[in-house]
Amino acid sequence: MKTVKEVAWVGLGKLGLPMAKRIVEGGFQVRGFDLSAERLDLAQAVNIRAFKDLATAVEACPIVFVSIPDDKALLGLTLGAGELIRHMAPASVLVETSTVSIEASAKVAEAAAARGIHYLRSPVSGNPVAAQNGTLSAMVSGPAQAFESVRPVLETFTAVQSWLGEAEQARYAKLAINLMIAVSAGMLAEALAMSRKGGIAWEDMLQLVSSSAVGSPMVKYKTQPLAQRDFSSTFDCSQMAKDLDLILNCTRTAGVSAPLAAQMRETYSSLIAMGHGGDDYIATVHHTETLSGLPAIEATHDRGDK
Repeated sequence: MKTVKEVAWVGLGKLGLPMAKRIVEGGFQVRGFDLSAERLDLAQAVNIRAFKDLATAVEACPIVFVSIPDDKALLGLTLGAGELIRHMAPASVLVETSTVSIEASAKVAEAAAARGIHYLRSPVSGNPVAAQNGTLSAMVSGPAQAFESVRPVLETFTAVQSWLGEAEQARYAKLAINLMIAVSAGMLAEALAMSRKGGIAWEDMLQLVSSSAVGSPMVKYKTQPLAQRDFSSTFDCSQMAKDLDLILNCTRTAGVSAPLAAQMRETYSSLIAMGHGGDDYIATVHHTETLSGLPAIEATHDRGDK
C-alpha cells in the first residue's frame, strides 16, 4: 500500500471523535461520517471533513476506521442498510475498533474477504480521556501486512499496538480484558465496604489501595472519582452489562468456566434495576454498600463508618 495521507472514520461518538481528532493532529486528513448532525459539527470544529453521506465519505479511501456501539450497529452498518463494505474500494483496509462479538466480527470478515477488502479487528482498551491523550491500547488481529500499513495511523491515538494473529484473536483479547475490569470493579467494591465496616476512613483506604501491590492503572485512575463519590460515566453500568453478555456467550461457546463473569453480570443487573445504569461501572460500590447495610457517603471528606 502506498503512503496513506487520508483515511475515513465512521462513528464519531465519545471514543470515535477523539481518536479521529488524534489522527488529524498526527498529520493525516480525515473524512468523518456519523448519523448525528451534532457529532458532525463537532468533527468539523477539529478539522475533520464531515460527510452526511456514507458512500461519499469512504469513497476511494485506502483505510476506513469504524467505531460503533454494538453488534446490531456493526452488522447494520457493514452488511445491512449502511452497506459500508459495498462502498469501500477493493484492496482497502477496514479497521473495526469496537467491542463486539466474535460471531458478528466473523460475518464482517467473510463479507470483507468476498469484496477483496482487508479486515483488521482492532478493539481498543481505554476511555475518552485516554483517547484524547493518545494512550489507548489497540489489540489487533487480521492480515499482518495490513496491520503494518495501518500502524502509523494507529500510533496517533494508541500507545501500544499488539498484533495477535490472523483471525478473531483481538476480539477474544478485548473481552478478556473487559472481564478483568468488571471483576476488579466488584473486588474493589467489596474491599472498600469491608474497610468501612472496620472503621477505616474512606479516603485513607482508597489511598492505601492505590499505593499497594493491587494498585493497577485502573484502580489508580478511579481513586480520585471514588474519593469524591463521583460516578460520572466514562463507561457506564449498562455498557458493562452488554460486554458481560458478550463475554458469557464467548465463554459458553469456547467451553470456558466463568463463574466470576456470571456473578458480575448479576451485579450489574442489580445496579441497572437500582437506577444506576447510566453511572460509571465503578458504581459497584453502591451495590455492595446496599447489601452490607452501609449508608452512602455524601461528603467528599467523610471519614468512614465503623
